[in-house]
Amino acid sequence: MNFTAQGLAPITNPLNSALVEKKLINVDQKFTQLVSLAEGLPRTEVLESGKNYWRGVCRSAIFRFPDDLEILKLDARSYVDRSKGIIQIRSAARLGQSDLGVNLRRVEYLFNQLEKI
Repeated sequence: MNFTAQGLAPITNPLNSALVEKKLINVDQKFTQLVSLAEGLPRTEVLESGKNYWRGVCRSAIFRFPDDLEILKLDARSYVDRSKGIIQIRSAARLGQSDLGVNLRRVEYLFNQLEKI
């Protein structure tokens, strides 16, 4: 696991990774839906799946370069309404200095698909 109570690990290279967090209503349901969407991505292997945390590896189509994908539901104890919370998605290339925006597009795709559900 690569996170703390404050959230997922920060990105170290913004040219090959992305970290986005959103405040959501029905956070438990949204987390489950995001995990389902992530598991449906092409060439994605699930490495870890839990109540608040999911981790997988996504591989590029041609060269099979690995990108780490993580989804974290943060503790909602600070919210009066327990249905509200924060979800973070982090996607980062393991190799190379630039991913040509692939990881940011992956994170944006997941959140955009979530809005359509």
